[in-house]
Order: sequence, then structure tokens, then C-alpha cells
Amino acid sequence: MLIREIKPDDDESFIKLIKQVESESQFMLFEPGERKISPEEQGKRIEVMRKSDNSTIFVAEEDKQLIGYLIAMGGYAKRNKHSIYLVIGIIAQYRGLGIGTKLFKQLEKWATDHNFHRLELTVVTHNEAGLWLYKKMGFEIEGTKRHSLYIDGKFVDEYYMSKLL
Repeated sequence: MLIREIKPDDDESFIKLIKQVESESQFMLFEPGERKISPEEQGKRIEVMRKSDNSTIFVAEEDKQLIGYLIAMGGYAKRNKHSIYLVIGIIAQYRGLGIGTKLFKQLEKWATDHNFHRLELTVVTHNEAGLWLYKKMGFEIEGTKRHSLYIDGKFVDEYYMSKLL
């Protein structure tokens, strides 16, 4: 398995990966089929992130297939440029195999090399696997976003978590 930064020609496979993760997980922001983006639009987004010095996407690749991702979006104001917001997704059949850990380790190396100080993310409070991974990687709960999302006819809370580098 290879962990690497995304390339512009990953546009179609990255869209496919995101849509598969969203269809297999009840914890993502977008519901299955809700995301509408063309390969051209995704390619442009990838290129913008690659040119940015404070954002990137890492992907996990197995047998030339993308199986996971970790998106890192840096702050743009002077007051939050030290911070990166994270979104992770892994195809269901590859969860629990250490891919999330490898993605986070690669991201932390990149973030340290780029002088970032804070990593942050949100996680649905009943996403036990996600919570376990984030705590394992050194993230701490900072607070609760009450009724943050509406999933399957119910309001659910999210934890706001961070890790200082």
C-alpha cells in the first residue's frame, strides 16, 4: 500500500472514492448520491490545493486503486494560518487495517515540515471507530457541537477534536 499526495490525474478515481466512502458510511457530511461534482471540477480543486502552501490531500493506494483519503485544509486568515481542518475517509473493506494511522502519520510529517501548529476535525459522537483512531493519534475532545448534523431523521452531536503539534 502506498500513501502519497494526490495528483491532478486522480480526479476521476478520487470522485469515485469519495462517493463510495459516502455510500458506505453513515458518518460523512454528504449523504449517498448527494455530492454532485464533475471530474473537471474535481481536477481544478485538486490543482488549487496542490498550488496552495497550506492545504493538501493524501491518498492511500492499493493495486493502483484509491482506497482512502485525508484532506487537509489550512486557514487563510493571519489568525488561523497555523491550523489545518481534516476530513478522512476509507473504503469499508479497508477500515481497521492501519490505513488511517498511516494517513495521519504522513499528514503530521507534512504539517510539521510546513510549520503548522494545530490539527482539527469533527466526528459524530457515536462514531466509535473514528473516535478510537483520533484519540490513538493524539487528538483530544475540545467540545460538543450539539445537534450539528441531521442523520436518518435524528439530530446528532459531533465532537470538536484537535491535536497540537
